Amino acid sequence: MIEDIFIRNIEEKDIEEVVDIQISGWKEAYRGIIDEEYLKNMNREERIKKRKKDYKENSFIVATYHNIIVGFCRYINNNKFSSNILNIDCELLSIYVKPEFKFKGIGSKMFEFAINDLKKESKQQMILWCLKDNIKSRKFYEKMGGEVIAKKEIKIGEKYYSEVAYRFFI
Repeated sequence: MIEDIFIRNIEEKDIEEVVDIQISGWKEAYRGIIDEEYLKNMNREERIKKRKKDYKENSFIVATYHNIIVGFCRYINNNKFSSNILNIDCELLSIYVKPEFKFKGIGSKMFEFAINDLKKESKQQMILWCLKDNIKSRKFYEKMGGEVIAKKEIKIGEKYYSEVAYRFFI
């Protein structure tokens, strides 16, 4: 199956599918972590509008399987969201795989694509923030070579949650 996965840049026509993957991903991955009311009331239309505004701003790729989008990844070649952490020069903003396609190597393939793209720009250290209680994702990031280097609190909806930062040497 992994040999049938194709990685390409996002196109505007992909935005609705990407938002659906993000929402279903949040509802699955964050069940029991993030407030259930927040997850239940995620606004699809707001997220589509936001993606239409920002999909060209950063590197934004999708993974397809027989022309069906099965995952996406966003990353930036700077450290604007974590500027207080020294020596970091790029950031992986998000990586999602449709729940029914997880554990098939798609996330790893997108991660490696992002790393190789950032290497071309001579980037050396990437950061990624993950909810502390998202154990499945944390195991993936650790398998990919990440080490925890920082912690912070973030507000999602009306509640605060702990995040950990993973550093990756490129």
